[in-house]
Amino acid sequence: MQRLNFPTGDFRFKSSENKTAIFDRIRKKFVILTPEEWVRQHAVHYLQNVLGYPLSLINVEKTIRVNKMPRRFDIVVYSTLGTIDILVECKAPHVQITQATFDQAARYNMTAGARYLMVTNGLSHYCCAVDYGNARYDFMPELPAYRAGSVSLQP
Repeated sequence: MQRLNFPTGDFRFKSSENKTAIFDRIRKKFVILTPEEWVRQHAVHYLQNVLGYPLSLINVEKTIRVNKMPRRFDIVVYSTLGTIDILVECKAPHVQITQATFDQAARYNMTAGARYLMVTNGLSHYCCAVDYGNARYDFMPELPAYRAGSVSLQP
């Protein structure tokens, strides 16, 4: 798989019927290794091992309803109160992150109400804080680190 713009991780792989699978520590099972899954697993590793989010607050491939239609987010990070703090949309490395890609994540977030968004293809990462009061996105170089003992993320 392609080298990504994330810290390297300690991933587990297995091969079966000419397909490679990677162990998903959130779902606690092996899943087929696609380019998008490679990005998703790196993003989970980054959230846990670099930013310090407990695995218990992270969910992958979470379905939410947008205008009564089911939509799937790659990674959802909850606060300790159960609200959604971060939504992460992952794309395969060959997929460019465009305004349309970001707009898709922002539309989904209208229902979810996350405080932070991240869109990544593993090579480029776009992170922002959602300022609901002023109806704008404040872009930032990376997501904030988890702060143990707090009930929600701190900017």
